[in-house]
Amino acid sequence: MGRRPPVTEAPEIVCSAKGCREGASWGLRWNNPRLHTADRRKVWLACDDHRGHLEHFLEARGFHRDTVAVGDLDAADG
Repeated sequence: MGRRPPVTEAPEIVCSAKGCREGASWGLRWNNPRLHTADRRKVWLACDDHRGHLEHFLEARGFHRDTVAVGDLDAADG
């Protein structure tokens, strides 16, 4: 069928909060111990305005592991 065109620019890095389209500055690394191995990290992205809200959501469930600047995320995250 049709081929996808090559990606020529990096995808936008936007906040993971519902409805937010702001640029993300923070990577909230988390895992659900019932589903993920101890070393597995999922990442939600957050803008400055939603960082605290998203951290609180994850902390309340025991999922939050740490928060780092987006520039400090690496390919192994996610």
